[in-house]
Amino acid sequence: MRERSAAQADELIRALCDVRDKAVRQLTWLENRESSLEGATLRRDINEAQAHITRLQRRYLGGEAAPRQRLQQAR
Repeated sequence: MRERSAAQADELIRALCDVRDKAVRQLTWLENRESSLEGATLRRDINEAQAHITRLQRRYLGGEAAPRQRLQQAR
């Protein structure tokens, strides 16, 4: 059962990383156009996705961590 959970977590982590990476590219595009309100919302979503990725890695993959792409909170 543990092996199956780890495999599922790995798939979910990959999917979350893909979504996070697309959001980072979109954020860069928005910031180049000075859309700060939309950028702040997207930044929070990116940070939330990264938090989920980190928790899944710790819980199911023994703490194997991919490089973090946590963005600073909008002020």
